[in-house]
Amino acid sequence: MYPDTKMEALEGIQPHRQVILFVLMLFVSQARSEPFRYSVLEETESGSSIAHLGKDLSLGTGELAARSARVVSDDDKQRLQLDRQTGDLLLREKLDREELCGPIEPCVLHFQVFLEKPVQFFQGELLIQDINDHSPVFPDREMFLNIPENSRPGTLFPLKLAQDLDVGSNGLQKYTISPNSHFHVRTRNHSEGKKYPELVQEKALDREEQQEFGLTLTALDGGSPPRSGAVMVRVIILDVNDNAPEFVHNPYEAQVLENSPVGFPVVRVSARDADSGNFASVSYNLFQASDEIQQTFSINNVTGEIQLIKKLDFEKINSYHVDIEATDGGGLSGKGTVIIEVMDVNDNAPELTLSSLTSSIPENAPETVVSIFRIRDRDAGDNGKMICSIPDNLPFILKPTFKNFYTLLTERPLDREQRAEYNITITVTDLGSPRLKTEHTIRVLVSDVNDNAPTFTQTSYTLFIRENNSPGLHLGTVSATDRDAGANAQVTYSLLPPRDPHLALASLVSIHAERGHLFALRALDFEALRAFEFRVGAADAGSPALSSEALVRVVVVDDNDHAPLVLYPPAPNGSAPCPELVPRAAEEGYLVSKVVAVDGDAGQNAWLSYQLLKATEPGLFHVWAHNGEVRTARPLGERDVAQHRLVVLVQDHGEPALSASVTLHVLLVDGFSQPYLPRPEGARDEAQADWLTVYLVIALASVSSLFLCSVLLFVGLRVCRRRRAAWEQHYSVPEGHFPSHLVDVSGTGTLSQSYQYEICLSGGSGTNDFKFLKPSIPHLPPASAGKEMDSNAAFRNAFEIN
Repeated sequence: MYPDTKMEALEGIQPHRQVILFVLMLFVSQARSEPFRYSVLEETESGSSIAHLGKDLSLGTGELAARSARVVSDDDKQRLQLDRQTGDLLLREKLDREELCGPIEPCVLHFQVFLEKPVQFFQGELLIQDINDHSPVFPDREMFLNIPENSRPGTLFPLKLAQDLDVGSNGLQKYTISPNSHFHVRTRNHSEGKKYPELVQEKALDREEQQEFGLTLTALDGGSPPRSGAVMVRVIILDVNDNAPEFVHNPYEAQVLENSPVGFPVVRVSARDADSGNFASVSYNLFQASDEIQQTFSINNVTGEIQLIKKLDFEKINSYHVDIEATDGGGLSGKGTVIIEVMDVNDNAPELTLSSLTSSIPENAPETVVSIFRIRDRDAGDNGKMICSIPDNLPFILKPTFKNFYTLLTERPLDREQRAEYNITITVTDLGSPRLKTEHTIRVLVSDVNDNAPTFTQTSYTLFIRENNSPGLHLGTVSATDRDAGANAQVTYSLLPPRDPHLALASLVSIHAERGHLFALRALDFEALRAFEFRVGAADAGSPALSSEALVRVVVVDDNDHAPLVLYPPAPNGSAPCPELVPRAAEEGYLVSKVVAVDGDAGQNAWLSYQLLKATEPGLFHVWAHNGEVRTARPLGERDVAQHRLVVLVQDHGEPALSASVTLHVLLVDGFSQPYLPRPEGARDEAQADWLTVYLVIALASVSSLFLCSVLLFVGLRVCRRRRAAWEQHYSVPEGHFPSHLVDVSGTGTLSQSYQYEICLSGGSGTNDFKFLKPSIPHLPPASAGKEMDSNAAFRNAFEIN
């Protein structure tokens, strides 16, 4: 962009300068191969617009901000800034061309423009144009020039030049001298571009006529208007000295390492004078040396040895041109030049400057830019070449982008659950000797993504609860963990719909959504519901939410809340109880009757034991504790009472134990044909005796019928006897399919749901042909024998009358 026309008119600058903007369509490493070029006048006010960078980059309004555009200068100071909203390239401060570039022309400030999303680089150059803001200045207020009187017209006498910090047309252009009849001044261009004044003698001198001339030397620059500086030149006419000193070599060349110590001898110069005596003695001085040279070097006036008086810095100045003047005793002098080249030493470690940094990266993100940075080494040659690296065991890669710019990228998606934080050490090493390196550590956090579902600590849970519990009782706790973090790891629990549509799960249990505590909503009844299953879900708070489930089985533990229930003999319903008839000829162990009882509980609570609580005649009868069989304890005799009343106690093994009692009426008879009936108190009339005879006839007929049936069922009885051993060992009855002819009493609520019974009736006395509610057991596999002890309770609910 060209400077403003009005500003050019004020500063006297021709509007001939242009902005060179080359736009190439071929990119290398996402960078423009040719730089954008702009120009600006030095001392332009800060905040001034240099160019419309957004237009030059073909980017619309706001696109620079969206792509995080930045401007970075090559030097440490950021003298330029980019307005992302307008796209203007602005000055951050006034630019002083002399401070930035000194005598170097053209003065170019290099900068880079890079876009972050996606990464793209552009080079830029800003030409700083000089304005005429410095006047020529001579090093001294006065000059003294000794000229022998025999010097011929046309002889040239070099004078000290003036210095002008401006360059180009604004720099020093010519010299003039005040009017006189013996001398005029001529401006001579040096090979380095400097302009030297030379005093030219126009006619012969006569010391006797005039010993000294006072002349005013004026230096003019080419500005508009021009600036000038003047100095007084005093010309002293000397006596004859024919030969001026001459240097042996011109120029002298020397090399010195930048880390050379103060006092290091750089080079020794030598000049010869053909004269003799005092005119041949030569002294050496620095000729018109700049402040930098005077502060860096010194020369021995006698020996001509040049020494260091200040440390060198290759990165600031890499060569010096030192002018030496050799003066003889007669005042004649000769000029020589020493070119001193500073040799680079690897004394600068590489530098790393971050341009952008992403401190947090989602764990499932693909290739992502972590950081963009620039490296630089102020040394030269191999000392300035650099190698950039990161550790190999990290999922990150480095890509060189553009002119010492690097991009740090993720190599693959990260996993926060494996590693949530990375400390990446970037190492920059130069190739100098010895090698210097710089390390910079970048901390990168891996942000969580909901990629892990909650996991239960167990795939299934078994919880036990005693029946008749209080509502709200804590059953147990399910627990799930989530490897994610934050909201993605916040687990909530819920009950899932049961697979059994008949299970009213919502009325049985509830769950604490945050802690996973399971509570019973109502009292449970073991006899109604022994166990149930349901599923519990655990879901996190991520988006989308992930979930898992676990199976929970609740086992209801039986409580001894049912007393034994006597099934036989049945309780009287208002009429006289039916007595058990026992012949007086019965031997010891005769089966009188069998008490059959069941318990609605299970396990130990359903194990029943029987005992004879009361008897009319103790010692005559006894009850087997395990099966409730009432048998004679000894043979019966004629003296034994005919009518007996036995009270049998049935008790379970619960805690506390529950019990029930039943009364048996036993009648001793002399054979079943003429039973002896007890005579009631008081006299009985004859009508009652007749009715009793009828009852006895009916009883005998029934016994005879039973005897006939027993013959028909003989084969069945033989089979039953073979299985008797298994029944006495109390084998468990396996659940499953049973024959259809068996009587299932599981639905009555009085017998265990796991047992079925068959009824076998036969006549006769003194044999085990009468069976009451005998459990029907199919042939059991050998493996079922191990379940014998677990099924004792069931078999104690089934009894056989022998």
